Amino acid sequence: MNPPRANRARSCWGFICLFLTPLACAAGPEPAKTELVVFAASSLKEVFGQQAAQFEADHAGTHVVLQLAGSQELRTQIENGAKADVFASADLRHMAALHDQRLVGDAMIFARNEPVVIVPAVNPPAMSRFEDLPKAKRIIVGTQEVPIGGYTMQILTNASKQLGEQFAKQVDTNIASKELNVRQILAKVSLGEGDAGFVYRTDAIAGGNRVRVIEIPAKLNVVAEYPIAVVEHSVHPDLARAWIDLLLSDRGQSILSRAGFRVGRVEKRN
Repeated sequence: MNPPRANRARSCWGFICLFLTPLACAAGPEPAKTELVVFAASSLKEVFGQQAAQFEADHAGTHVVLQLAGSQELRTQIENGAKADVFASADLRHMAALHDQRLVGDAMIFARNEPVVIVPAVNPPAMSRFEDLPKAKRIIVGTQEVPIGGYTMQILTNASKQLGEQFAKQVDTNIASKELNVRQILAKVSLGEGDAGFVYRTDAIAGGNRVRVIEIPAKLNVVAEYPIAVVEHSVHPDLARAWIDLLLSDRGQSILSRAGFRVGRVEKRN
């Protein structure tokens, strides 16, 4: 007598599973990816995200971990032994300090940036040019330790010579807060918590239609240089050098240019 159809189906399924289960077990979990830890200034957030996608496509089995913060904060972490393979700063000062301590190798300038003033798109102060900056009653800047803060102080020093000391004094009086990285400045102005703020041009682009840009006259402005170097205690120095090679390549420079960075003149800086 033949077994019921349902029983035959269960028997067949059990027979199939007997063979499939060992195969499934043999495959096991995927091997862990090699992590390349990149410490980078906050203003590099979007563009390094794009670079990371390109790098992972070129280096199968590698995952890029981006640690983004103010350059001064990242420097302190490296000085205290934080795990990192690459350090990209928004100024030369913090990179030079690490190089002097032999914590990073020789640095290369891979990009340049330009400070601008931003105002909120909604309810902006009555200003159309940099000379109107004292009209902003709540100005957001970076602390002196963070690169954008240092650049801001240079710009205001230049402005006091060209526009008079009263200009710089009035701006200083209207400073409402000093932030630890440039993205905090962008966020406060975007949300209307500040009437104006000093950021990089690339941050203003990232802010989209939430902010409006006020250009800083060229005779008053400065150029922000971005150095990058391999961290001396890197776990993956070859991958770290490959990351830098990507940034300096035509593809990497093109990604930076599209994000608003100045490219095309690479220099070695110790």
